[in-house]
Amino acid sequence: MSDALVAAVRDAVAEGEFDVAVPESAVVFGRGGGVFESPVALRLGVDPAVIARRVGGVVAGPGFVRVVVSAGELVDGILGDPGYGGARVPAERWDEWPRTFANPGFSVRYAYARACWVRRWAREFGVREGPLDAGALEAELVWALGDVPGRAKQAERERDAGPLMFCLEKVAGAYHDVHERCPAVPRGDEEPTAVHAGRVGLARAVEVVLGNGLNMIGETPRERI
Repeated sequence: MSDALVAAVRDAVAEGEFDVAVPESAVVFGRGGGVFESPVALRLGVDPAVIARRVGGVVAGPGFVRVVVSAGELVDGILGDPGYGGARVPAERWDEWPRTFANPGFSVRYAYARACWVRRWAREFGVREGPLDAGALEAELVWALGDVPGRAKQAERERDAGPLMFCLEKVAGAYHDVHERCPAVPRGDEEPTAVHAGRVGLARAVEVVLGNGLNMIGETPRERI
């Protein structure tokens, strides 16, 4: 989303619609339900309608550029961008103990490990990634994933890892629910279905986002805990 907004500004400048310096990135906030908004036009002092038109969005509020994406589109975007959400965030750490879900340090690290396990299990069961048809729990997780880049940029801007870490905690909590209630691999005598394939892709998106997030705060993600 940030890259698309920057590209829109760059194209508008190249075509003479704007006369501004092209930013390196654009702040994007997830509003839930697949709605993402950016104040990029307000910060540049330009017409938001020009940017919105170029990214397939609309103008909202006092001049925010709003874009609505489906859960499947967002997951595909994450899977196509190994560096998704990357920013320069101050190093920080959670305590790892106690190893309970109430401890965010354990919850985030364990969620990453669980997502990695799904990749290995899927390979053993012969389940390939496919398009995600998100249910309510899965959609909640996807919107949490979509909020990570904006919080990472906020953490970079404020020189405080807190906003990113809180967002990673939300992702982890949502993923634990999905992992336990929306299995990505067949159980018992079940045959692999398109539903499983979509969930395998979702698990890999979680692996990408949490792995990048842990790297940003100075940790090496671990596939086993």
